[in-house]
Amino acid sequence: MTSIPFDALETRAPEERERDLLARLPGLIARAKAAPGWARILDGVDPATITSRAALAALPVTRKSDLKALQAELPPFGGLNATPVKALAHVFMSPGPIFDPEGRGADWWRFARPLYAAGVRAGGLLQNCFSYHFTPAAFMVESGASRIGCGVIPAGTGQTEMQVEAMAALRPDTYVGTPSFLRIIIDKAKETGADISSLRNAMLGAEALPESLRTWFRQNGVANVIQTYASADIGSIAYETANNGVLDPGMVLDEEVLLEIVRPGSGEPVAPGDIGEVVVTLFNADYPLIRFATGDLSALLLDPVSGPRTNSRIKGWLGRADQTTKVRAMFVHPSQVQNIVRRHPEIGKARLVVSGQMANDLMTLHCEVQDTPDPALAAAIGASIREVTKLRGEVAFVAPGTLLDDGKLIEDARDYS
Repeated sequence: MTSIPFDALETRAPEERERDLLARLPGLIARAKAAPGWARILDGVDPATITSRAALAALPVTRKSDLKALQAELPPFGGLNATPVKALAHVFMSPGPIFDPEGRGADWWRFARPLYAAGVRAGGLLQNCFSYHFTPAAFMVESGASRIGCGVIPAGTGQTEMQVEAMAALRPDTYVGTPSFLRIIIDKAKETGADISSLRNAMLGAEALPESLRTWFRQNGVANVIQTYASADIGSIAYETANNGVLDPGMVLDEEVLLEIVRPGSGEPVAPGDIGEVVVTLFNADYPLIRFATGDLSALLLDPVSGPRTNSRIKGWLGRADQTTKVRAMFVHPSQVQNIVRRHPEIGKARLVVSGQMANDLMTLHCEVQDTPDPALAAAIGASIREVTKLRGEVAFVAPGTLLDDGKLIEDARDYS
């Protein structure tokens, strides 16, 4: 089932796809320049001249890490929205805070394609375990499932016993959510003796998926397991596919995305196959994005992949070009670490270390302090971590001069094996 493409766009000749995307660039640039934020960023750019990848590469890069500052200058979206706020369907708030829009079009986030690749079909039923609270992931799934014609159990996150009860009673064929939560659900079903054998498909995202865990899911009855690469500002970027039951290499790009891999910190494209930062130009009339740097590292696959889908593929997520780190499906930003330090003048220098293994992230703020701290200070800093990041974190005190003087505020020390 997962080998079947969603529509004819996925099977067109690569040169036809490239020609179509480049032909649409001038209209996209013109639409973007009607928004005040893009008018400033693209000042002096003639949309009619942006008809090639070389011309696109000469335009400035807008970084995801700059969104917070841009939005503070021109709320709520930094003037990057071409559709007025009052005409939007939803306005989301991610930690930071960063605000993201959703327009009123069908499958606005373009999630039908990855869901279809995961085996979701009309008449099916999926359990949506992404959060419905403030952030858009659950709504991405809802819109894609609606386009396919699949029913949705709006389960959200948490309440593991109720999740298992719903699966046993309603018999969904697909789980959508983080890999760590799916493992928790399966373990709970084993513990309680609940029958969740209807679950055959899983589309996973927001966390790393080690091959060992994918194998574990298959051993526990979830035959089709794919992961998707998406973000709250872009929606679907790329997703895994399978051919005759065998997982294809890498991730295939979405049909509405024009992707570049550039040297981190610049807008210069790297050589084909080299690792660099993912930069996306998105053909979205409500929220056009022009050379939007995600902060993620990846690389293009050079070898062709057999199967019906003909779009380019990337190797998947290979790390962060900046220090922003995802912990338990939530982004943690360097600015948040600085915010915590400012609240506690006793801290001279700090570094947030994310450690642990898959589904067991441990976040610890290492703080340099002059005097022997008392437990009250640790409790106060812990409360600040919770308030600022919306995540629990430990506090570890170290002597001045202990932390490396390398400018790093967040260190990802997790074991992804």
